[in-house]
Amino acid sequence: MNSTRLPGTRRPVKRSLGAVALAGVLVGAGTGAASAEPGPAAPASGEAYVALGDSFASGPLVPDITGPLACGRSTHNYPHELAARLNVASFKDVTCSGASTKHTTEPQSGSVLGLPTGTEPPQFDALSPDTTLVTLTFGGNDTGLVGVAQNCMTLDPGATPCKDRYTQGGVDQIAQRIEEFKPRIAAVLDGIHARSPRARVVAVGYGDYIKPGGCFPLQPVLGVDADYLQASVDRMNGAIAQAAATHGAEYVDLRTPSKGHDACAAPGDRWIEGFIPMHLAAPLHPNRQGEENYARIIDDQLQKG
Repeated sequence: MNSTRLPGTRRPVKRSLGAVALAGVLVGAGTGAASAEPGPAAPASGEAYVALGDSFASGPLVPDITGPLACGRSTHNYPHELAARLNVASFKDVTCSGASTKHTTEPQSGSVLGLPTGTEPPQFDALSPDTTLVTLTFGGNDTGLVGVAQNCMTLDPGATPCKDRYTQGGVDQIAQRIEEFKPRIAAVLDGIHARSPRARVVAVGYGDYIKPGGCFPLQPVLGVDADYLQASVDRMNGAIAQAAATHGAEYVDLRTPSKGHDACAAPGDRWIEGFIPMHLAAPLHPNRQGEENYARIIDDQLQKG
């Protein structure tokens, strides 16, 4: 568990040589993403903030690394950026790569390059009756969408679309997985309310990954598969939004405001990296610019609320 009391202003950016080296080994990344301009420091809000979620929230390979290495938790993921914007009184970030909804109540075993690194406690252990703000992003691992995207990768323009494999016999396997995910995310929201009844609970969706029709071969998926993958992400976002609406939470849509910042965009405009990252970030995950902008979008909604 990473527990931090934040100052009233943003900390200076530090480039961790260890993080850069690890990123180079794993993804062969280039230069770091451009940073969004920070807004003025907010007055102390008194919020006791807990961030839950998977690698979309943890920010793997975005410098600097904090917490367990296997969790891929960055000091510039959207929870850290949001905590700085809100100038919260206390902050616990337990987001972790590979986490699914079951890891809110079960321990999570970690590994790096196939080597075990220990076990992380259930993410709900970070919650308390005093918690006043909770953000969460879950779904990608429950539905296996990153693995599906990897399976759809091809450099052959004449290849059979991978969509055919996942919709064989008229049954959409990914849609089925999303249906199975619905009661799980609902149970997570109920579990947060039970443990932290005072908390404002914010369910954060996933951003825009690839533009309509894709951009083959820049991103090595056929156009029909690019549309199938993004439609599946949109379906998953819909499930998260529905659960939030019926289980006492707020939903933050990242998909709409991140259009034009997908993996097909120019490197300086990307918030999501493609199969071969152009910035220090994991493949098919947000880069630092993305995490900072997601924090801004969430903050804007919190202020309106």
